[in-house]
Amino acid sequence: MIVEDSLVVRELLSHIIGRDPRFVIAAAVASAEEALAEIPRVRPDVISMDIRLPGMDGLEATAQIMADHPTPIVVIADAVEDASLRISMNALKAGALTVVEKPAGPSNASYERLADTICTQLYIMSSVPVIRRRSIGTPRDVRSALRPTSPGAFERLDFLALAASTGGPPALAKVLGALPASFPAPVLLVQHMGTAFMEGFARWLDGLTALRVVLAEDGVMAQAGCVYVAPGDRHLAIRSSGVLRITQDPPVSGQRPSANILFGALAEAAPTRTVAALLTGMGEDGAQGLSRLSQGGAHTIAEHASTAVVNGMPAAAVRLRAARDILPLDLIGPRIIQLAGWGRS
Repeated sequence: MIVEDSLVVRELLSHIIGRDPRFVIAAAVASAEEALAEIPRVRPDVISMDIRLPGMDGLEATAQIMADHPTPIVVIADAVEDASLRISMNALKAGALTVVEKPAGPSNASYERLADTICTQLYIMSSVPVIRRRSIGTPRDVRSALRPTSPGAFERLDFLALAASTGGPPALAKVLGALPASFPAPVLLVQHMGTAFMEGFARWLDGLTALRVVLAEDGVMAQAGCVYVAPGDRHLAIRSSGVLRITQDPPVSGQRPSANILFGALAEAAPTRTVAALLTGMGEDGAQGLSRLSQGGAHTIAEHASTAVVNGMPAAAVRLRAARDILPLDLIGPRIIQLAGWGRS
C-alpha cells in the first residue's frame, strides 16, 4: 500500500514499485484516513508511508496502524526538511521500521539509486514480523540480571559503543536516555540509516538525552558525556589515543558504517576499558566485532529477543557467545550505569 498525498509523487512511487516484479500494489491512497479504512480490506504486506499528510499525519497514522492492524511500515520522507525529519524519527519510535528518502523525478541524478533503495527496503521489511505496540516487559529469565551479585563496575571506563540497525532509533533513544549528563566516557554509535537522514537523526537523539549528540568527525578527540554518531556512508573507528577516525574504506558485509569496524577498532584500542551493546537489527553486523571485544576483556551486551524489533544482529552475537549479558531493552541502560560505577560501595 502506498500512502502519499501528492498525486505526482503517488504516481511516481506507483511506477517505481509497480515495475518491480516482486510487488503488487494493493492500494494507493492520498490520506491516512483512507489508508486506515482500506487496510482491513486489502491487508497489505508492507506500507509506504508519507509523513506530511493532510489531516492525520504519518506519525499519527503509524501509531494507529501499529495499534489496530500491525503492518510493516517504511517511511518515505523529504530528507532536507527539519519538520519532516523530526516526524520521521518519531514515526520510527511509534513503530515504523525504517526511513528512506523521497525520490525526485526520473531526470534527477539520484533517481535510480533512490528507486532501488525504496524497493529493496519495502521488500526486506515486508517479511519482518510486527506486533501491536505494548509496554516492554522484563522476561522472568532475565529479571535477576541486575542483582548486586552481577559482575561489578569498571575501575575505569573509557568507551561505550552502541550499534543498531532496523528498529534502532527508538532503542538507542531508550538506552541513551537512561544515561546521565555526567556519564564518564564518550559514546560511539553506529546506526544503519540513509546518509541523508544522519544529521537529522543526531539532532533528534540530542533532544532526547542529557548527553550531547553530534555527528562524528575525523581527528576529533572523543570526550566524556558526548555521543559520536557515525556519519552516513562512512566507517567510525578510534585510535588508542581516543582520537576518532572516519574512513571511506569499503563496506563490510554491505554495511558502511559497520558495527564490526567500530567494535574491531575498540578491540585493538581499549578492550578492557570498553562496554559495547548490540541492539535490534537485521543481518549479522556487529556480532564478529562484539566477539573480538569479549575475547579481549570488554563487557559485551546483546539485546534480548523479547524486545528486539528484529533479532538478527543480537541473535548472531548470542550464537557466537559474544555477549556477557543478554538483556531486554529496559535493562541495558541501567546495566551500563552499573558498569560505569554508579552505586559502587
